[in-house]
Amino acid sequence: MLHLGCRAMAPSLGDPNWRDTKAQMTVARSFKSLVRYLRSQISHTKLSAEDEWNLQQERMYNKMHRGHESMHVEMILIFLCALVVAQVVLVRWRQRHCRSYNLVTLLQMWVVPLYFTIKLYWWRFLSLWGLFSVITSYILFIATRKPLSGKTPRVVYKWFLLIYKLSYVFGLVGYTAIMFTMCGFNFLFKIKARDSMNFGIVSLFYGLYYGVMGRDFAEICSDYMASTIGFYSGNGMPTRSLSKNICAVCGQQIVVELDEDGVIENTYQLSCNHVWERTHILYGQILDWLRYLVAWQPVVIGVVQGINYSLGLE
Repeated sequence: MLHLGCRAMAPSLGDPNWRDTKAQMTVARSFKSLVRYLRSQISHTKLSAEDEWNLQQERMYNKMHRGHESMHVEMILIFLCALVVAQVVLVRWRQRHCRSYNLVTLLQMWVVPLYFTIKLYWWRFLSLWGLFSVITSYILFIATRKPLSGKTPRVVYKWFLLIYKLSYVFGLVGYTAIMFTMCGFNFLFKIKARDSMNFGIVSLFYGLYYGVMGRDFAEICSDYMASTIGFYSGNGMPTRSLSKNICAVCGQQIVVELDEDGVIENTYQLSCNHVWERTHILYGQILDWLRYLVAWQPVVIGVVQGINYSLGLE
């Protein structure tokens, strides 16, 4: 009787419930097979080097920084306070001792990128930096010699004029590439947005960086040469007078008139018979911000890192 009861309770093959149960079991087996197949495909899929690096950075960030929100707020406050204090100190230093501020800023702009290029293996920037440093060092050397050769001012002028033109071209190309990418024109030439944006940013940085460096070194060379020639004296009256048909820098006769376009170089003169270069206010502010970003921002970050380490903040 018990056996018959069990058989009576079991569904028959013609029962609709039996067909539904069989279909569910088939779907479950198919789903498990699909999951095993996808897992095998994912395990055998090789990520690109960039995706793998991003994944490792995300895992490292979650492991090191999860649960440290209050500590991060303290670090951000310290960083903001350091920025404000550094800005005040630098502005006061520039107002009181402009010459020393400009000299230290120029040296840091010259040396600080060398550390990052070696550490991050930026060989392209390091090669350009080395070429610029060697030639500019030679130009600075001949510009500070006494007595000054008559050919030196022309050589100095041609070198820094070349730097100016190259930096102008690099900056223009970089800005055009950035706007080109932001407008989406890169897809017309099948160029990835990241590649075109990186090219634009690097070109713009090269133009601004070497433009600032060339301008600052040109000012130093011109001050030394003017003092050596005798048209400028920091402690008294100049020892020489300026003639209208003689160049105030090289001491040679002026060949190109004021209104003529020269083949190699032009002649510039104001109503007071002195050369003067007027810098655009916005462009000057951009150069000041670049000086601060390259020369002083790493110093501020280093100070903040030291404060965080001394306070035990990670």
